[in-house]
Amino acid sequence: MVLSWQIVQFQLKETFAIAYGNYTHREALIITLEKNGYKGFGECTSIDYYHISLSDFEIILNKIKSEIEGYSIAQPTDFYDFLLQFELPSFLRSALDCAYWDLFGKLEKKSFLELNKIDLTTLPDSSITISIDTINNQIKKIEESTWSKFKVKCNHFDENDITKLLQLDKSVALDSNGSFTVADCLWLENHEAVSKFSYLEQPMNPGSDNYQVLHADKFANWMADEDCQDSLALKDLQQHYRSINIKLVKCGGLTPALEMIAVAKKLNYKIMIGCMTESSIGISAGAVLAAFCDFADLDGANLIANDIAKGSEIVNGKIHLSENHGLGIKIN
Repeated sequence: MVLSWQIVQFQLKETFAIAYGNYTHREALIITLEKNGYKGFGECTSIDYYHISLSDFEIILNKIKSEIEGYSIAQPTDFYDFLLQFELPSFLRSALDCAYWDLFGKLEKKSFLELNKIDLTTLPDSSITISIDTINNQIKKIEESTWSKFKVKCNHFDENDITKLLQLDKSVALDSNGSFTVADCLWLENHEAVSKFSYLEQPMNPGSDNYQVLHADKFANWMADEDCQDSLALKDLQQHYRSINIKLVKCGGLTPALEMIAVAKKLNYKIMIGCMTESSIGISAGAVLAAFCDFADLDGANLIANDIAKGSEIVNGKIHLSENHGLGIKIN
């Protein structure tokens, strides 16, 4: 097996404004694993507020390259166990895990769905992100969009803005990226109208157990993002969050995401498969888990102007899964 990688800069179609800052481009590390003429692809994005450094990842890859290349092809779960010995950051571990699933499926001439016997009876529609802006501009974007589900970003609590969003005859979720206060959250979870939001994601800054002031049995469907990094956190979060956002780079890849989904379902969580602003490589990996989920937020590739790959597609929110082997990813 041959390991190679490249760093690619993606230009965004428009400025992506969230509570953490404004972004016009993203850099991503693209992993390629090759065997017998077949190539598997994985991706992780440089995210400053996650303290992700792609140059650091390149240093790590150079150190472990020979050991990765010396690995004999086995089941993806075995490869993931092999990766754990290197104590890799979750973003890098995810890129390698996804690339291996893609390669393994291509070698076996089976899709990820076939390998995991996934039933595609229903797939949730994906939301499209509405960046931070004036509330009137955000509403205008929603009303002009051909998508059916929307995730509205905000960087502070504004009762007037909340009221205007709740008056829309649209499926709207709210994502404050940790910018709400305790008082804001108590107001939200005790107002019945707030139950109209499909979910309210990561209301307060992660860490310091801020989430303990939230109540899962109130009107707000609180959704954990940064507060929920892996399956170990799920039990502690149960009284506070009703839903969780699973991102492959956050939990470490498809292999741990499958485990996380199984645990979350036993604990009666609603589940969303989420993404970063990434190309069709990362989106195709996340999309194969959509059948397990109640919500999807897989608009990442729709937000960039220079996608480098083809695979599963999100068209006006509808998830069109690739029927090709592995994760169905091809580099343009």
